[in-house]
Amino acid sequence: MHSVIVRRFGGPDVLEVIDTPMPEPGPGQVRVRVAGAALNPIDLSARAGRLTQAGLVAPVERLGLGWDVSGTVDAVGAGVHRFRSGDPVIGLRDLLFAGGAHAEYVVLDEAAVAPAPTSVSPVEAAALPLNALTADRALRLTGLERGQTLLVTGASGGVGGFAVQLAALAGLRTVALARPDDAAWVLTLGAADILTSADDLGSAVRAIVPGGVDAVIDAAVLGIQAHQALRGEGTFVALVAPYAPPPIRGTRVVVQEVYADGRRLAELSALVDAGALTPRVSRTLPLAHSRTAHELLERGGIRGRVVLTP
Repeated sequence: MHSVIVRRFGGPDVLEVIDTPMPEPGPGQVRVRVAGAALNPIDLSARAGRLTQAGLVAPVERLGLGWDVSGTVDAVGAGVHRFRSGDPVIGLRDLLFAGGAHAEYVVLDEAAVAPAPTSVSPVEAAALPLNALTADRALRLTGLERGQTLLVTGASGGVGGFAVQLAALAGLRTVALARPDDAAWVLTLGAADILTSADDLGSAVRAIVPGGVDAVIDAAVLGIQAHQALRGEGTFVALVAPYAPPPIRGTRVVVQEVYADGRRLAELSALVDAGALTPRVSRTLPLAHSRTAHELLERGGIRGRVVLTP
């Protein structure tokens, strides 16, 4: 099968599409024939060697890329009971040493897989697992209750957009920081208030929510700039550990670490079919154009995920 890998770290030019052996599912695993696999910022970090430098990935001869997958179960290992061959599924590869999802087939633990939503295409469904699970866990880490206030930075992005929608479902009042061209769209996701500039963010948010918001989900990785909008003893959820601000003013700072939770992913998939979550895809490109996909994401400014297809 074809797989996207790197043998050395660097820019998009280090990406290779090579023939690799067809993976076989072991006990408790399923093999998925890939229909779509989203490209995420963590793939850029893996390609550039930042994950290896941080000690998150052991040095290997070749490294497969891709976390998200949408496709069809092709084979199952011993002990698999929830899925069978032919089932349309989505899943998350959170084991960095395992084969990547930017390939024609990928093997995942049964616990990392969920039924695919039926109301969107497989390509659109591929934008759900990593970003929705990240947003969901980040929101749960805030500990907020109905009626409390939340700032979501990067509300135009994959994680931020889902965070706004999930917060609306939870009955929270959300102040969203989004790109100017996306302000109207983010309002449709359920944000109560929109800011379109991060300049003097603390003062801008406090003009809307006197005293500051109860929690922040920092999807834009602004760090202390976003923390300034937080009230004393509030909760700040960072998505990237090195950019987590200090817990000043009695605040609680936590770092969200996503993991493959197939049962929760199934609930998020159902929310897509209920019209409560909206996967957003910008471009679809074949595996052979992986370098172009990385260049697009690295350049920034795209609306929605780039999805690779076999």
